[in-house]
Amino acid sequence: MLELLKTLRAAADPTRLRILLLLQAEELSVAELQEILTLGQSNISSQLQQLRAAGLVEDRRAGKSSLYQLTRAAKKPEGLLAGLLAQAGKETPESGADRTAMRRIVKKREERMRAFFDAMAGRLGKDYVPGKSWKSTAEGLLRVMPRFTVADVGAGDGGFALFLSQRAKEVIAVDSSAKMLEVGRKEAKRRGIHNVSFRQGDFENLPIEPSAVDLLVFSQSLHHAIHPDQALAQAHKVLAKGGRVLILDLARHRFEEARELYADQRLGFGEAELEEMLTEAGFTHIEIQIVDRDPETPQFQTLLAVADKR
Repeated sequence: MLELLKTLRAAADPTRLRILLLLQAEELSVAELQEILTLGQSNISSQLQQLRAAGLVEDRRAGKSSLYQLTRAAKKPEGLLAGLLAQAGKETPESGADRTAMRRIVKKREERMRAFFDAMAGRLGKDYVPGKSWKSTAEGLLRVMPRFTVADVGAGDGGFALFLSQRAKEVIAVDSSAKMLEVGRKEAKRRGIHNVSFRQGDFENLPIEPSAVDLLVFSQSLHHAIHPDQALAQAHKVLAKGGRVLILDLARHRFEEARELYADQRLGFGEAELEEMLTEAGFTHIEIQIVDRDPETPQFQTLLAVADKR
C-alpha cells in the first residue's frame, strides 16, 4: 500500500507526469528536459529528485551529465505506472508536443555523433580508438563460428590452433617440426585444452583422413610449401563436402631476404596465381583480396582467399 501511495503521489503532479511520459520513451538529461518542457533547471532537478525518491526514475553518468530513465520496476508493462502513463498519454494536452520536441533532441544527438565520425573519416583506423583491436574483433567472430572440425596446416607452435579451440569441435594442428609441436602440446596441457591434436606431417601428405574436416586454414604458412599446388590438392582431399579452405598469406613481394630470414619457399602469391591453383585443386566459389598493407618497409601485403569444396 505504501508503494502504491508513493507512486500515485509522485505521478499526481502535471510536470512530473510529463517527465515520466518522456522518460518512458527515452533517456534524457536535465538540460534536454529543460529544452523540451521549457522549464528552469532547478524546477526540473527538483521534480526528478521527487521521482527518484519514489523509486520511479534512476540516472547514470554520461560524460559530464547524467541521463535519467524509468527504473526497471517502473517499466514493467503490468505495473501500476504503465497503466497510469497509458491513460495520461491520451489525456495530457502537452504530450504530443513533448514527444515531437523529444524526437528533435534525439536527432540532435545523432547529428553530433555523425559529425564526429565525419571528422574522423580517413583517420579512424589510424588513430587509437578505445576498445578497438584486431584481437577483440577476432574474439567476437570466433564466438559466432559454428563448432567445426578445423585443420590448422603449418601450425607452428600452435598459437592459432589453441585460439580456435575455444569454439571448434576439434582442431588438428599439423606441422613438420616436432619441436614446434611439442611446444604447442605443452601449452595446451598447461591451459587444460583437450580438443587440439598435434600431428607431425608435411603439406603434401597431411596426416588427416579424407573428408574429415570442415575448415582447413593456412595461416601465413602456404608460402613455406615447396609445392603449394599439391598442398591445396591435399587440403581439398581432407575437407568434407561443403567444407572451406581459408588462406591468409603474403601477396607477391620482392623482399628476397625473407628466404633466409623466415625460411620462405616463395615470395608470396599473386591473386590470379592463387585463384588458378585453387581452381585446379577442385575448389569453387573462390574469393581473393588484399585485406591489409604494412605501412613500413618492405610493405608486405596480406592476401585472403576463401574457397569451397562442393
